[in-house]
Amino acid sequence: MRKPRQKRLPRVKTTATKRQRIAVFAILAISIVAIDQLSKYWAEANLSNQSIPVIGELLQFRLAYNNAAAFSIGLGATWILTLISFTASTLLIVYGPRVKTMSWAVVAGFALGGAAGNLIDRAFKPPQFLNGWVVDFIQIPFNFPIFNLADTFLVSGVVLAILLTLRGDEIGGGRAK
Repeated sequence: MRKPRQKRLPRVKTTATKRQRIAVFAILAISIVAIDQLSKYWAEANLSNQSIPVIGELLQFRLAYNNAAAFSIGLGATWILTLISFTASTLLIVYGPRVKTMSWAVVAGFALGGAAGNLIDRAFKPPQFLNGWVVDFIQIPFNFPIFNLADTFLVSGVVLAILLTLRGDEIGGGRAK
C-alpha cells in the first residue's frame, strides 16, 4: 500500500541576511543618536534644575550636567571618559556590522547609539572641546542618578547582551560551544 504523499511546506527563512542586520544596526544607532540629541536640545531649552513631575514622583524631568560616568564614576575625568566613549564607538562601528544575528544587531545598534550620543556631548558641550559635560534630565525615585536617553539605550544594550550570552549565544551571534 502506498503512503499518501505529504505536501512539503515552503522553507521559512529564519535568519536575516547580512544586509538586513547591517541596516537594523545602522538605523537603530542613527535613530538613537538623533532622538537622544533632540531630547537633550529640548531639555536645555525647556528645563531648569527644578524637578518637573511627569508621572508624579515616579518620573520627573530636571536638567543636570554630568562630568562623570554613571554613579559619579570618574568624576572630573571627562577627557578620559571621552576617550573611552570614542574607543567604544569606533569598535562598535567596526564590529557592529559583523554580527551574525538580528538580536546582536539590535544590541550593537543600542550600544553604539548610546555611546555616540554621550560622546557628542563630551566632545562638543561646554566647558571645552573634548572635555564637555553630558546633558542629563530623566529623574526617577530611589536616589537614582539623573540620566538621559543615550544612557537608557546603552544600558538596555548591555542587559540584552547579558541575556543573550546567558541563553548560550556567543558574543556577536552563533551558539557557544
